[in-house]
Amino acid sequence: MNWLALAACAALGMACYNLLIKTAAGQIHAMAGAVVLQVVAALVGAGLLLLLYLRGTLPATLFTSRGLALAALAGASIGVAEILTFAVYSKGAPASVGTPLIVGGSVLLTAVLGVLVLRETLAWPQAIGLLLVVGGIALLARGGH
Repeated sequence: MNWLALAACAALGMACYNLLIKTAAGQIHAMAGAVVLQVVAALVGAGLLLLLYLRGTLPATLFTSRGLALAALAGASIGVAEILTFAVYSKGAPASVGTPLIVGGSVLLTAVLGVLVLRETLAWPQAIGLLLVVGGIALLARGGH
């Protein structure tokens, strides 16, 4: 499967993730919701890793120490983001506004950090796209009050 198809599948997974968090918010404490979410995600990942092991399709090197540390930091980041997302929705934010604000903001910040920290470059069409994201975030935030 090429990366575009994988990205489309990931987008579908993220859409379900966001809608399910919105639906659960107010019915579970934000911290408890994040813990349940992360435990289930870890179990799914562990199950798939076990399946790869049993099939004999794991690579010789599963991870480096740097890769492990970065994955742990990413886990801490998403843990905080999940707690905050539960909190956003428990305060009554509609999914149609809260999710685009969170996701759009993360897209914008990731692009900026990619340029500043990873020294990536943006072509003009990408820069214009990011400006459109900024405009969309501004319009959503204005209408979300």
